Amino acid sequence: MREKLRTGDTTLVSNPRQKRRAAVERKAKVIRVLVAEDHTVVRDGLVAIIKQEADMDVVAESGDGQQAAELWKKHRPDITLMDLRMPGLDGVNAIYQIRAADPNARIIVLTTYDGDEDIYRGMRAGAKSYLLKDVRREELFECIREVHAGRTFLPPAVAAKLAERLPTEELTPRELEVLRLLAAGKPNKLIGADLTITEVTVKSHVQSVFRKLNVLSRTEAIAVANRRGLLHL
Repeated sequence: MREKLRTGDTTLVSNPRQKRRAAVERKAKVIRVLVAEDHTVVRDGLVAIIKQEADMDVVAESGDGQQAAELWKKHRPDITLMDLRMPGLDGVNAIYQIRAADPNARIIVLTTYDGDEDIYRGMRAGAKSYLLKDVRREELFECIREVHAGRTFLPPAVAAKLAERLPTEELTPRELEVLRLLAAGKPNKLIGADLTITEVTVKSHVQSVFRKLNVLSRTEAIAVANRRGLLHL
């Protein structure tokens, strides 16, 4: 068997079989990443900095949620960076699709939305981390490696907002519809007409929304809902 030759600090493998084995081992250690981000400049930047890391590579990229789910099924990346707001299919539902194909899929939400409801929805869908786009690149790389190792990674500020959200009572789909129409400035009568329900029923939903959000007025309800990510105005 051929011996290893040492030149300075570099070890040269003279045996072709050993060379092939070493190449396979190096490739196996690379974290394969899918980047799902609808803003081209942001996506290009993420791809560029990730490819600079010796232990990471981008195997696919997408600007559409549905396409991202399909690319995941095709490439089976180790890590997926998923934006929340994308055309075709939003990030939360893309996460649900991916985890329906593989419950062990490791997904990191990377978004500009920091409302507690956004964080809650992303983590409930099965994300292993939730990062904001102003994250330092060193923290992003640390997060990718931690999640790849099977751990959950939550920055302290995100964890605090998630903790605030967990005890709260969720709004029903109908209450969310009423809330969106309130935010559009519609009175109860027009809300009832839009939803084909009585004005009395609308008032009941509004009172329930106020109670769950712990507010006393429409203006306050809209402000709180927007801050938490229930609305995006």
